[in-house]
Amino acid sequence: MTGSQTPDDISTVIHRIAEVARKLPGVALRSLAHHMDLKWLREAYRRTRKDGAPGIDGQTAAEYEEDLEGNLQSLLDRAKSGRYRAPSVRRVYIPKGDGKSERPIGIPTLEDKVLQRAVVMLLEPVFEQEFLDCSYGFRPKRSAHEAVEQIWQQVMRMGGCWLLEVDIKSYFDTIAHGQLRNLFTKRVCDGVIVRLLGKWLNAGVMEDGAIHRTREGTPQGGVISPLLANIYLHEVVDGWFEEQVKPRLQGPAFLVRYADDMVMGFVSEHDARKVLEVLPKRFGKYGLSLHPEKTRLVDFRRPPGKPGAGRGGKGGRETFDFLGFTHYWGKSRRGNWVVTRKTAKDRYARSLRRVSEWCRRFRHKRVKVQHRQLSAKMQGHYGYYGITGNYGALARFRSQVERVWRKWLDRRSQKRRMPWSRFKQLLTRYPLPRPRVVHTVMP
Repeated sequence: MTGSQTPDDISTVIHRIAEVARKLPGVALRSLAHHMDLKWLREAYRRTRKDGAPGIDGQTAAEYEEDLEGNLQSLLDRAKSGRYRAPSVRRVYIPKGDGKSERPIGIPTLEDKVLQRAVVMLLEPVFEQEFLDCSYGFRPKRSAHEAVEQIWQQVMRMGGCWLLEVDIKSYFDTIAHGQLRNLFTKRVCDGVIVRLLGKWLNAGVMEDGAIHRTREGTPQGGVISPLLANIYLHEVVDGWFEEQVKPRLQGPAFLVRYADDMVMGFVSEHDARKVLEVLPKRFGKYGLSLHPEKTRLVDFRRPPGKPGAGRGGKGGRETFDFLGFTHYWGKSRRGNWVVTRKTAKDRYARSLRRVSEWCRRFRHKRVKVQHRQLSAKMQGHYGYYGITGNYGALARFRSQVERVWRKWLDRRSQKRRMPWSRFKQLLTRYPLPRPRVVHTVMP
């Protein structure tokens, strides 16, 4: 960024915004947009993903960069003057983990992504002063693995608990615009930013060539949507649980939330059932509803006695899934009960299904090319699911990937087949990555 602000300079400004927000808790900040200049947009563009699918205008990053400075200056002028028109997002559907249903995803235009990123850079340091430690999703320097680790720490500290799985029906599609604006302007009432927020909420979605306007929801896929979702749930559940629920309970409790995925743990069954009873009313107050089948109370107390060899080290208690991991009571190296995690069945099946589909589609590519790309996919799988205690599931995944790869190599030609004996020789030359624990998450 020759002759302009560097990323370090931008970070300094972001730090200053955070300091102001920290010193003025509960005060609505009225002057933020003046930080957003051409240099700010350059950095926002640098942070924007360039290889995503194009929005409704079909514009690619390569086309936008043909006159990057001119395009960014035009974007800045329109955003500041109020002439910016937020384009509708292009709605597509991707398969869910069950392989049967689909999840709607909104794809903004590249220019809209850049402007949303620029605004998020302004807002994030403000709302980070508001958010609580129980929230982990889409926040700086926080991860899904830290959320999983926090659950382990809390449950082990309690010696087991009654755990409440909370599932919100179509959360991103049901956020009430009016209530979101009210919550937003309690902390930020800068005219430029509030105006842009309104335009994004009212932009609607384009599906099958028709534009649909909505009064609720933020499209999944929008750059600003995760931050808005966190702002909403901070009010709906985080602050409520910490300030109103916990002081009224008989025993200790905890909340861990990652975006709209959340669990609550209670030492007392009475406390857990009491909270479960009031949850629908609390969420309903903000236009949200809970999934009646997926919201459930789990008896996740530590099993009695010592782990028995006849039970394979498992405790027979209920299990629960969170962020792609099944949590259950297992046997530690010292022979004690400990919370253990493994890849959830639906995530395992989804990952394997995707590998199989890829091998089928690209079975005619050179083996060397297949090996390189397949290895990258496996490393990505290990990169997320490679946590302490999950080595067995990783090893099974590698074994199944080998079977899938051989299956589709065998179907490349009727003349030259791929029996296991020949495939083993191929693996000697092109070995698939071995399982590895990437995240040393307790125990």
